[in-house]
Amino acid sequence: MQLGMIGLGKMGNFMAQRLMKGGHDVVGFDPNEKARKALADAGGKAVDTLDQLVAALQPPRAVWVMVPAGKIVDQTIDALGGKLAKGDVVIDGGNSNYKDDQRHAEHLAGTGIDFVDCGTSGGVWGLKEGYSMMVGGDEKVVEHLRPIFETLAPGKDKGWGRVGPVGSGHFVKMVHNGIEYGLMQAYAEGFAILKHKDEFKLDLEQVAQIWRFGSVVRSWLLDLTADALGRNPEMKDIAPYVVDSGEGRWTVAEAIELDVPAPIITAALIERLRSRDDDSFSDKLLSEMRNEFGGHAMKKG
Repeated sequence: MQLGMIGLGKMGNFMAQRLMKGGHDVVGFDPNEKARKALADAGGKAVDTLDQLVAALQPPRAVWVMVPAGKIVDQTIDALGGKLAKGDVVIDGGNSNYKDDQRHAEHLAGTGIDFVDCGTSGGVWGLKEGYSMMVGGDEKVVEHLRPIFETLAPGKDKGWGRVGPVGSGHFVKMVHNGIEYGLMQAYAEGFAILKHKDEFKLDLEQVAQIWRFGSVVRSWLLDLTADALGRNPEMKDIAPYVVDSGEGRWTVAEAIELDVPAPIITAALIERLRSRDDDSFSDKLLSEMRNEFGGHAMKKG
């Protein structure tokens, strides 16, 4: 099957390579020349403009968009809407908000262009392991794209599926990422407790390796954590600053809107925000309050 791909960053190129290994023809565009060269070097066809991409694809066309969520996705899909034709399909495989998917689908429907959203998990390991894909869109359209999803997935019948109408794929992926926040925070806190028990001088990588087999807390995330602890047990040269993709925020906002309590995911998000404040006004004020009402000592900066 032929597929156009827009956005040839590391993950986009890895996905293209997996598709090509599966026998698919990939035509890719990225404004970055090095990204285009990487695709060409891997055996794909790289083009310099969106017009060239559309011209290189045989109707009905399928174009996979793999660009950062928000304005860039809006601009890319708006541009494609003016170049594609009735019967073509746009797949957003990035981390877009599901409400944006619904808006894009409605806009493209006026020109007869179908829209599919695909929440994609797997990161840089997807080339080897396959990607987990949560797909939203019309059932017939998704079925037409089945060969693409089957090739990208860990197996034809596992790791992917149509979960519902347009928007549902990214909604499920959003909650997936919220759960990920909570899991990561729990592992991080647990290993921090182990590290601070100086009396036992625990080898954290050894503990992680033990937990990897037979334990109820075993997971691929723990496998990766064990690898990281083996390479850098003291986490040297790593700033205690944790970024977020935005999906944790969306998950918390959705939980509030649906009146669903989500204290773990919310706390994990707050911890990420807290990690970025190296001169916390709130902590300073808390210390001053203790001094005011109780005369407690304050540590001076």
